[in-house]
Amino acid sequence: MSSEDELVKTICPYCGVGCGLKLEPGEEPGSVNFKPWFDAPVNEGALCIKGSSAVQHVDHEDRLTEPLIKEDGEFREATWEEALDRVVEGLMEVREEYGPDATGFFASSQVMNEENYLMQKLARRYGTNNVDNCTRLCHASTVAALRDSLGAGAMTNSMADLRDSADAYWIQGANPAEQHVIGHSKYFKQAANDGTTVVQVDPHENKTSEVADIHLQVKPGTDIPILNVVLETILEEELYDEEFIAERTKGFESLEAELADFDAEQAAETAGVDLEEIREAARAFAEAENGAIFTGMGMSQKTCGTDNVQNLINLALVTGNLGKPGTGVNPLRGQNNVQGTSDVGALPNVLPGYLEVEDPEDRAHVEDIWGFEVPPENGLTSLEVTDAAGEEVQALYVMGENPVLSEPNSNEVEANLKELQFMVAQDIFMTETAKLADVVLPATSWVERGGTVTNTDRRVQRMRPAVDVPGNTRHDFDIVSEIGTRMFGEGFDYDGPEAVFEELREVASIYGGITYDRIGDEGIQWPCETTDDDGTQYLHKEEFPTEDGLGKIRGVSHQPPAEVEDEEYPLVLTTGRIEEHYNTGEMSRRSENLMRKTDHNFIHVHPVDADARGIEDGDVVELRTRRGEIDVTAVVTEKTKQGVVWTTPHFADSQTNRVTNDAVDPVAKIPEFKVAAATVSVDVAESGAD
Repeated sequence: MSSEDELVKTICPYCGVGCGLKLEPGEEPGSVNFKPWFDAPVNEGALCIKGSSAVQHVDHEDRLTEPLIKEDGEFREATWEEALDRVVEGLMEVREEYGPDATGFFASSQVMNEENYLMQKLARRYGTNNVDNCTRLCHASTVAALRDSLGAGAMTNSMADLRDSADAYWIQGANPAEQHVIGHSKYFKQAANDGTTVVQVDPHENKTSEVADIHLQVKPGTDIPILNVVLETILEEELYDEEFIAERTKGFESLEAELADFDAEQAAETAGVDLEEIREAARAFAEAENGAIFTGMGMSQKTCGTDNVQNLINLALVTGNLGKPGTGVNPLRGQNNVQGTSDVGALPNVLPGYLEVEDPEDRAHVEDIWGFEVPPENGLTSLEVTDAAGEEVQALYVMGENPVLSEPNSNEVEANLKELQFMVAQDIFMTETAKLADVVLPATSWVERGGTVTNTDRRVQRMRPAVDVPGNTRHDFDIVSEIGTRMFGEGFDYDGPEAVFEELREVASIYGGITYDRIGDEGIQWPCETTDDDGTQYLHKEEFPTEDGLGKIRGVSHQPPAEVEDEEYPLVLTTGRIEEHYNTGEMSRRSENLMRKTDHNFIHVHPVDADARGIEDGDVVELRTRRGEIDVTAVVTEKTKQGVVWTTPHFADSQTNRVTNDAVDPVAKIPEFKVAAATVSVDVAESGAD
């Protein structure tokens, strides 16, 4: 048993809350035990079921431990020298034959800032901006709207000030009680218990609904109508902040024009929510001293996702709820380092620190530090890369991502990836994506390496290694660094992660004042531009970082989903995560504790819809859309609205993303996971023969 001083302090690998825990080596080689870290700045020792089970996948028998090369359709073990030679050869052959834009690079929210920084730098040195990460699948539209209207694409406030200073919460398309459990229990639920009014807008009744004073159970795809009723109520009843609007915003007339001939009764009917209940919620938020807005993937994963979030920004701006504690627009980030992965430039349109790829001055700043030219045009998003795979795109380097399970219409994604000339996958398990690769590189897990991650409220924190590297695995940092050095000779040889972080500080001013020593155990919230700066708890105190310093209000109209129900597909399918599982399940499905809680996929069906189809609770049903079908266990419940079915994306043997829609938001290119026309049938054999 290690003494308390010998335990390693690190950060949970699951959601974006950034909970701290302590680790010690277990009795078996490669195993590790966790202990509470009672002084951890975010969670004070508390962990959810995923966090307390987070070490269980680390020494799983499925861990990749040797490099693999595919020959004649089968993998064989290889030396690192052989595998890296093959990677460099494969990527450079495609570059020479087709040009650099024929290759895509996928960074990962499951690895450190330093490793993602190296991956996007490698892509740009290779000659392409085709680098992206999973934010494309979760909050790309949120980032786009926030950057355009407020100047910064991140959570505006901190969990601490939201707990201590907010009088009202507006939670739309998010379920923190199950998806950001410690953020909910330590901050949001405490505030609710202390009198903060909670309004939740969500098509599915969940654990967050249990603490909500008002739950508006909206039909999927109708967030704009319901928010326009809210905004119309605020304008009609003069509940807006006239002084804030005049001094700190522009575009109010756009909202007035949008709502001039607005039919609130029709909008409420479209949303499937009682009009007076919406107006009651509007008053509760607008009349609060400090109102905070939370948004999640229920808002962002839509073809109108950018406009959805813009309407939340409109709500914050017209009520003056920005630039002070207990307010703001606060996207709850889904992965441990999705914020940091974006911060360090693993996106096709921005460089580290959100410098613009297509801005000559921004490129020049980065080029002066890197010593090579950055391609001047935005690259392809991850979905555009997989859509073009086998045609315009001929090579793909995937680090810690699993697009075959995570992207919508994944039957097509899988078929396209099989057509690539060359693909390398770098991971800790043989994912469904890795199975298609020509070379598989075994990486280390979160307990075996160190670096920094950035949580949902912009807190940069240290992760530290607790156990030895298993088998013949290598850190993502070392792998990308060596590939870059082999390809280009210089610019990728660093002494370690801290040396990369020092370069990041030079490139990205928002990280300029953050050092490993200053991060310590507490972390620092960006922007932090100098070492005299203690970081920033909440943004936009005096002005917005826009060209004119003003926040932009922009009225938006309802846009129906890309696919609506009809006679053949009469139900609306929507999806969501559950407390005990995580994304595509590669980690959580290898946890004994989490699988004991839920070991299979399921679908919520309203009793009226179930009765009409002869479906009983526990039946295996076929869920079918225009893209395919899956078998899933029915749960008959009123937690979902009549006409709406709800399921999860976590299970490889019942892949929900085989049936979700790949239509995208035109601005952020994020897919519409949350709305699809569907049908369910209890007779699997009969419906499969249709």
